Order: sequence, then structure tokens, then C-alpha cells
Amino acid sequence: MDEKATYCIKINLPGGVVSAGDLYELLLIAENAGATNIQIGNRQQLFFHIEASQLEDMETDMLSAEISYEINEEEFPNIISSYVTDAIFNTESWIKEGVYKDIFDLFNFKPRLKINLVDRQQTFVPFFSGNFNFITSDVSNYWYLYVRFPKTGDIYCWPSLIYSDDIPLISKIAEKVIIDHKELFYDQQQTDHLKFHELVTAGSDLVNQPITEALKLPDFQLPYYEGFNRYLNNKYWLGIYRRNELFPITFMKDICTICLKNRVGQLYTTPWKSLLIKGINEPDRKEWGIILNKYRVNVRHASNELNWQLENLNSESLQLKQELVREFEEYDLRTYRLCFAIKMQPKTGLPGSIIIKKHKQDVFDILHTHDFNPNSRNYVSYKTKVKRADLGPCIMELCNHFYGILIDDNVLLSQTADKKDDKQADKEVDYIYQCKSCFSIYDKTYGDIVNGIAAGTDFESLDTYSCPVCESGKDSFILLENRLTSIK
Repeated sequence: MDEKATYCIKINLPGGVVSAGDLYELLLIAENAGATNIQIGNRQQLFFHIEASQLEDMETDMLSAEISYEINEEEFPNIISSYVTDAIFNTESWIKEGVYKDIFDLFNFKPRLKINLVDRQQTFVPFFSGNFNFITSDVSNYWYLYVRFPKTGDIYCWPSLIYSDDIPLISKIAEKVIIDHKELFYDQQQTDHLKFHELVTAGSDLVNQPITEALKLPDFQLPYYEGFNRYLNNKYWLGIYRRNELFPITFMKDICTICLKNRVGQLYTTPWKSLLIKGINEPDRKEWGIILNKYRVNVRHASNELNWQLENLNSESLQLKQELVREFEEYDLRTYRLCFAIKMQPKTGLPGSIIIKKHKQDVFDILHTHDFNPNSRNYVSYKTKVKRADLGPCIMELCNHFYGILIDDNVLLSQTADKKDDKQADKEVDYIYQCKSCFSIYDKTYGDIVNGIAAGTDFESLDTYSCPVCESGKDSFILLENRLTSIK
């Protein structure tokens, strides 16, 4: 063992929830091992770093406390959920605290693929960033299931609703099918959905409910998730975001202490790498204010700094984000209803309205979802091979383009899609094609700015065409009618 090495320790918090007492115990272990900060990941997990000389003692403490962890690995992704939104960002759904906890308790295995449990009434937690994406239906205790096969953009809508108690079971079976048949379902350009369904259902006894209505997702809006905010029963919730993504352990210990003193039982981590505390009573606000003052914690950042998705523990992404946010502030850019993702690694699965994707050192491609909803998985290439210094102006231009679309009655985004009849909707998706090599989208609505193709140009009318991202030919594009129809 290299005594000078530094190890990254990862702890999963199923559903993004942890008791104040359990978190305090974890913080003590991290502090005793020499860590000074913890970080929150975009799957609601925790990270901290220690030196190699501290590893053996830390492992002993973790074993004694019965805390599961990983070292420099993420073999077992955290199960994420919209539990954090309950009662504050959404009050209309049938899914409540007890349902979430019952499902978490039924997981008798450690998933190796990503699982999302998400309420469709909210947009704070992403819908399709997992491999198994369970999304609430109108029927109490029944869920849509959208399978995103690993390392692909291929999404399959399971043909029936899943009962809450069956979520762990079908996740376990489906994961085994994918891992045992990687040549069919893992990192493949095309997958056989019928074969997958056949293998998962063979010999299983699942409670099924027919799908009577296609899933309809709400228009994306990111609620402001910082500061003190009043909600039900005259209580408050507090959201804390850290610009450098670092939460000092001493600060977190003080937070846990206040929670335990004032009987605030749980804390929540969010996919936006922030911390949220619910159930704060009015008389206790002063005490919370003292802690925020003690550590000089700002809880009123600008909205356009909060709406970013970055890869975990990636200083390059964080630095680029900070540069772009400064440009946005100087320009006074409006980013309402948009969010941004920076992808330094391929196939990270980060959701975003606008995607900044590394092409090579200090050169990037800019993409956006076809309707600027980050929960869409279908991308339009906007500009390729953009130098780092030119990213800010290009993204500002694209943001202005988005707001131009919103006020143009001739271009309808997702918020009006549900007003169209099925015949018109089917006619529109006929114009959307996807590159099999890199999953870029050609959408007739936008054309292709990179290749000089005007908006409204039919894909079929193009004599020749090459993908603006990977330069594959026209014959590498496939029609996406079925997949788009299933997601809308």
C-alpha cells in the first residue's frame, strides 16, 4: 500500500435520506480518519477522502458501525428517489414517506445497476438517469418502468405497471438478465426489447396492472432549493448548496446536533449535490441562523448557478461551470426552465436541457434535448468543436434561441404537446432520427445548424447527410417513432 496515496470513500444513502444520528456517527468516523469535508454526489450518495495510513482504522470503525462503503469504486450505485420532494416541492401525489420507506426496506440485495424511484408530479429529481426508472402512475401503488439499457440511450417502456412491493424483485431479476447477457443488453447499439421482457418474466410471479394511459411528464421547472422556506403546518425547510461542493465535517456535525436536539429526525441529499432539512420549527430558526453565520454559509445563490449537473468529484467540470456562471452573471442571462450538464466522460447519463460535452482538450460539443426538457433523452446537435473560450457566447445564443421558441406560436414545445391529437403527434415524430453510433438526433423542427440545413427540412429529402458529432453517414440514422411516443 502506498502510504502517500489518497482514497475516496463512498457511502450510499438509499433514497437520499439518512437519520441525523447515523449521519453523525459516519461523520465521526470520517473525521477520525483525517477527512475534513464530505461531498454529495448526483445520485444522492456521500464521498470523503482519506490518506492511506488511515484506511485500516477507518475500515475497523466502519465494520463496527455496520456501515457499507466502497473504496475508489462505484460498483453499487445509490438508489435515488424523489423522497426529498415530499411535502415541499410536491403535495399532490399518492406516494408518501411510508411508501418510500417500505420499498427501500424490501431491497435485500445491493444493486449493481442504477435505480430511480421518482414521483411524476415533480421535476426536481431526474426521471431517466437510472437504468431502471420507476415513475409513479395515476393508480395508487403502481409505477411505470422505463429501462435504459446500460451504456446506451435506448429506453424501453415496460408494457405493464409495476406494483410497489414488486420493485425490488423485478429490479433484481432484470439486473441479472442484463449482466448475464451483456452481449445482448449492455453497451449495445440495438437491443431486443421483446427478448428482454421474455427473459425477465420467465418463471416470475409479478403483480401486473395494464397501462391504460401513456406517461405524461410535467414541464420542467427547477424549484429554488436553497435557504429557509415555509411549508406545511407552519414549519420550515432549509436547503444548503456549496459552490465548491465541499461540506465541512465540523459544520455537518453541528447540523446533526441541532437536528437531534430539536427532534428533526432525517436529513436529505439531493441530485443537485445539496443538503436539505425538513421540519424546522419557527422558534428554532434563530439557532439554525447562528450555525450558518458561524460557518459563513451563503444560502442565496443565483438561480443560474444552481441548475447544473456535473460529474462527481470532477474538478475540471466544476472549474468550467464556475467560468460559465461568471459569464452568465455578467451578461445577466435568463436561464429559467433550463438546466445544464457538463460531460467530461462519455455515457455519463447526466440529464440537462443543454449539454456541454468534451470533444478533446478545451474543445467541446454543444447539444440540447429536442424540446429543451432535461428529462428527454433525445438530443439535437447545436454546435461542434467549440473552443472553451467561445462556449459562453454560444450557450447564451442557444438560451436566447430557446426563449425565442417559447414566444413563437409556430413552434410547440412539450407544454403544448398534450393538446395535440394522436394523429398529429405521430406525424411529428416521423421527422426525428437518431444516429446509431453516437445517439445524436436529427429533428426536422430544428434542421442542422452545423451542416447548414434549414429548420423544416425533411430528413428523407437529404441526398447525403453526415452526423455533425461523429460524422457517420445518413444510413446510420434510425427512425425513433416508437421510442419517442412512449416517453412523451
